[in-house]
Amino acid sequence: MTDDVTARLALPLLSAGQAQKELTHNEALALLDLFAQPVVVAMAIDTPPATPVPGQCWIVGDAPSGLWAGRTRHLAGWTVGGWRFCMPRTGMRVWNLADGCEAVFDGEGWSVGVVRGSRVEIDGVRVVAAQQSAIAAPVNGDVVDAEARAAIAAILAALQTHGLIAG
Repeated sequence: MTDDVTARLALPLLSAGQAQKELTHNEALALLDLFAQPVVVAMAIDTPPATPVPGQCWIVGDAPSGLWAGRTRHLAGWTVGGWRFCMPRTGMRVWNLADGCEAVFDGEGWSVGVVRGSRVEIDGVRVVAAQQSAIAAPVNGDVVDAEARAAIAAILAALQTHGLIAG
């Protein structure tokens, strides 16, 4: 990192005695507009689109070409002044329009639609927690109730399918 840009988004900083400070300031605003709370059109794109619209962003793929060469996994945003790039940092999040999901950068790559946490609460009520251990299927016993066993088996299958209990 150099002393003329910020640490996280590499926004240009003004320097004492700098002429035309408005250019540096406007560049910083353009970068903020693109990369603070970013929304991307698509992910893993290697070739810059032919007719981008100012304000549109993409996540560059693993084999970028053309004007995106050397910008693997970066955010690429189009402005009236051309392409601007942001190197993602661990924990950076974007909204991915193509998938309708959030994408998160983990330091190595982008994951789409993965929600991480220890529990889910709605209005202060815990509705989802960590996966619980497996529950034995209803088999054997002296009294056989086929309908109850079928219902319990269906509930267990649904809980296992959604990863709420171990299979």
